[in-house]
Amino acid sequence: MENRESALLEGATSVFMRFGIRSVNMDDMARHLGVSKKTLYLYFRDKDDLVERSVAGYCCRESKEINEICKRGLNAIDENLEIMKWMLGILKNVHASVQYDLEKYYPEVSNRMKEDRARSVFECMFRNLKKGQKEGLYRKDFSAEIIAKFYIGRIDLIFNQTLFPESAYKLTELYEEVFRYHIMGIASEKGQQYLASKTKNKRKQTTH
Repeated sequence: MENRESALLEGATSVFMRFGIRSVNMDDMARHLGVSKKTLYLYFRDKDDLVERSVAGYCCRESKEINEICKRGLNAIDENLEIMKWMLGILKNVHASVQYDLEKYYPEVSNRMKEDRARSVFECMFRNLKKGQKEGLYRKDFSAEIIAKFYIGRIDLIFNQTLFPESAYKLTELYEEVFRYHIMGIASEKGQQYLASKTKNKRKQTTH
């Protein structure tokens, strides 16, 4: 993929994330990207093509970023905290309707995204859970496979507009609640003490 095409695709993904998918047409996209519509059509067949490739590119970057965090050799809790920090940075710029738009208007793209995410996030979370159990930071009396799948399901749930309408909830707040629910449910006594010390140190840093 040439640099211009890659830059346009990355920019288009940011536009879809910020404004939703259904509400943005090709004229809007060209305006937001500061190019002519003719230029867009040099690289993308139509909006469907742009959406499909934007989602594929996003999933690829998400998987790469999470895997990079997992390669840093952190303990299981710190690894989870770093993933949370990265996810919060993404979610603060995501319009709550994005997943709904995909499911309703681009179901095939949505299904592929869910399959890709389920596979990559499951693998990362499964390894994290096993690592935490080995380190003694997580309880040993749970199934890593089941909990990893629960985690994926909860992340999908925060985009449910019936349960959590965008007018009443922020995605970042929902994700933080899901994360706290997840980590406190799996942490051992040692893990909870470690989390408490991390929280205490963070408070000290913010007061100085």
